[in-house]
Amino acid sequence: MNAGRIFAMVTGIFFLSAGLMGFLPGFVAPSDIVPEVATRIGADAGYGYLLGIFPINGLHNVVHLLVGIAGIGSAIALDSSRSYARGLAVLYGLLAILGLIPYANTTFGLIPIFGHDVWLHGVTAALATYFGFFASPGLLEISSREPSTDL
Repeated sequence: MNAGRIFAMVTGIFFLSAGLMGFLPGFVAPSDIVPEVATRIGADAGYGYLLGIFPINGLHNVVHLLVGIAGIGSAIALDSSRSYARGLAVLYGLLAILGLIPYANTTFGLIPIFGHDVWLHGVTAALATYFGFFASPGLLEISSREPSTDL
């Protein structure tokens, strides 16, 4: 398994775990402050801090689950793992930038992406950029597949 596929599998497991933990009360510290816009549009369910530091809500957990499932599924092949890493680089790079903008750091009331989420999204985007755009498999990794004997 090459580095790109390992990256997709590891990040997939990481995000799937984060999504699952977000639904378990033992991993979420309740928040005293819920943005008014989140309350108005009904996105305040499950609002709190994962592991006491990362702001989350129910929709945020669902996004983590979907990103995790996509990562694990894309680790099957080299092409899909590179596409996953490229998509993750763009999406999480955008989320890191939005997390720095005061009116956008709750994704317009839907998902909290402020605080410690900003650096986590930035690191994720940087790693995904490397594995999606710069790291390339060697010829031995590509040619190590067994030739097909089916006629």
